[in-house]
Amino acid sequence: MQDAPNIKATDWLMVCALGLIWGGTFMVQKLALDHLPPLWVAAGRISFAALITAAFWQMRGARMFTSPEQNWPRLTFVAVFSAAVPFMLLAWAQQFVTSGFVGVSMAAVALIVLPLAHFLVPGERMTLRRTAGFVIGFFGVLLLLGPGAFTSSGAGLEGIGRLACFGAATCYAISSIAMRGLPEIDPFGLSTATLGFGVLVVVPMALFTHGLPPLPGLQGLLLVMLLGLVPTAGANLLRIILIRSAGPVFMSLTNYQVPLWSVTLGVVLLGEPLQSSLLWAALLILIGLGLSQYGALKRLFARD
Repeated sequence: MQDAPNIKATDWLMVCALGLIWGGTFMVQKLALDHLPPLWVAAGRISFAALITAAFWQMRGARMFTSPEQNWPRLTFVAVFSAAVPFMLLAWAQQFVTSGFVGVSMAAVALIVLPLAHFLVPGERMTLRRTAGFVIGFFGVLLLLGPGAFTSSGAGLEGIGRLACFGAATCYAISSIAMRGLPEIDPFGLSTATLGFGVLVVVPMALFTHGLPPLPGLQGLLLVMLLGLVPTAGANLLRIILIRSAGPVFMSLTNYQVPLWSVTLGVVLLGEPLQSSLLWAALLILIGLGLSQYGALKRLFARD
């Protein structure tokens, strides 16, 4: 990829599409939970996405590592923490929290990466601006976790559901750091391996927890297939194309859209309650995110 990619109109369309797709994922998953137990929702989603992605990978020659160096243990670790574990945590958590809450909590992924990268990634030090952004965003996270941030069904386990959401966000952050240490790898191969290893974890866990899956009916089946096709397989391939075309900093603009779409769709289409504490938490997290990424975003738009 070029050092200074040329941002085109199609790149803007792709980044907007990704924000909408990922922002709407949690609404669709909430609906799917009416038809299947949580871990079978996660298992169906990841299994269907793995089949689609593997087909694309085969069409491209089925390459994995593109250099002599190979690191299967790290690849397995990345796969488990970037798909299997967060998919299970989020599906379970959405029994007790709203889709809007989940979307806002996912915006914290970029903030969690900051202190991890400071210690684990050379050249990614916590500057004063990044530290200020992290602190502001952290207060947003505390507000989101605090009592009264969101009223939802299953109040007795709502606190644990909230923690599960941030556990999933932490998994995404850890896997993104670990991914930096992988040898040169085909991006479609990486996507296939991530989902394939995820299937080997999620399906046995679903069997152990829930037993054999019940027949979901046509609507439930379509919802699970939609989850696997669009936000899992399709958006992942779109993400790869966007990064190769416009760069990872431009792709990070999706982080600002996901909480906005998830809250809006949850309120408008699912009738979820909207409380001011959630809005304040989202605002603090987005301000912290913007402040921590200000330098990279400034350089991005300065070259347009």
